[in-house]
Order: sequence, then structure tokens, then C-alpha cells
Amino acid sequence: MSTNSLFKVFIGYDSREDIAYQVARHSLLRHTQSNVSVHPIRQESVRELGLYTRPVDATATTEFSLTRFLTPYLAAQAEGWVLFTDCDFLFTTDITNVLEGLDPTKAVYVVQHEYQPAHDIKMDGQKQTRYPRKNWSSFILFNLAHPDVQALTPDVVNSVSPAFLHRFQWVKDDAHIGSLELDWNFLEGEYERPEATPRVIHYTNGGPWFAEWQSVDFADLWLAEEAAYRASLTAKAA
Repeated sequence: MSTNSLFKVFIGYDSREDIAYQVARHSLLRHTQSNVSVHPIRQESVRELGLYTRPVDATATTEFSLTRFLTPYLAAQAEGWVLFTDCDFLFTTDITNVLEGLDPTKAVYVVQHEYQPAHDIKMDGQKQTRYPRKNWSSFILFNLAHPDVQALTPDVVNSVSPAFLHRFQWVKDDAHIGSLELDWNFLEGEYERPEATPRVIHYTNGGPWFAEWQSVDFADLWLAEEAAYRASLTAKAA
């Protein structure tokens, strides 16, 4: 991707966690000097557009559990790379660095986590689920020129099983799933705290925006980013 090209980032939006989205977006843009645009994926909006027609799933952990797979379609371009991330993220580096050294034969790049969740309950009292390739889909770099990604149409997203989507069974050859370094999607609470701050922190079990998750690793960084975000609102209003 040319350094002058617009790098689109889509962040899943959940109405129960607006502040998580706002802080994730703020941290990403604050650390990124290049040409980047950030877009929320709101289930209400993609339903209104007729792009998402699945029945409402009251058991889904987030409102964007499956709408994330509309990212390539929403990007509306035939080539290049586009990124999806969950909203419970904090970015501490220029996100465009993730584009360095990518193999154009790969359909996607993800952090290929292999772990057993440390908690049975996450976020606002929701039950933790366990399944193969868990959390791979929380940070997906899509290659828009790859045929497997181009085949991931709204019709597919609306008709196949959630497992088919989250386990990347729509990528026809596992060799086409590229692997990113762990700290592009560091799962707070699932790995020991590293000495160096991860490039992308994922508060997958719950973050400091929940009262009961105030003491998680890197909570201070998230709270500082929240303060900076709120200060920016005050500055705009002045």
C-alpha cells in the first residue's frame, strides 16, 4: 500500500460501550501520523442499509459479533488492506506500522492466539465462551484483493454459521491466514504483563470503563487516554 493511500480502519461499535469506542478511536488517531480514516460498525446502521439481516441474537457478547465480517464490503475498494478491531482496544503506536512486510498472497493477517480463557465471566457479567481460534477475529487485517475476502459478501455473512465466520473457514487454505506478532492484539489478563508496553492492548475480559475492572493491567494508560479524549471535547466546545 502506498504511503499516500488512505488506510481504512473499522471499529466495532456497541451502544453499551460508547466510551470504549471513543477512547480506542482517539488513541489510534493520536498515535498515527499517516493518512488514516476510522469508521464505527454500528449494527443499527448496517441493518438500515439492508446489509445485515440476521435475527437479533440476545446471546451475542457484542453488537458487532458478526457485523465485523462486513468490513471488506464496507471498505468499498477492490484492493489494498483494511483493518477491523473490537472497541475494547487501546493503541499505543502508529497503526500503519502493521502494514509493513505483508505477504500479498495472504487473505488475512491476525494474531493467532492459542490459549484457554482465564475467566469464566467477562465484561458486564457476560459468560465467557470457549471455541477454536478464539479472539483471532478481534483484530483482522483483510487483503481486499484476495478472492476469499472478495467472496465474503453480505449474503455470506447473513447466511453462514457464526462458527464458520469466527473460525475463518471462509479462508479456503489455512496457509493464507497470516500471523501477526502477539502485541498487535495483546490480551490483557490472558498473558503475563510484559516489560514493554504492547502496541495494541485488548481489554478482552473488561476494561476500566467498567467499575469492576479498574485494576487491570494498563488501566492507567486507558484512563489517561480517556482524560485526553474528554479534554479534546472541552477544547472543541470552547
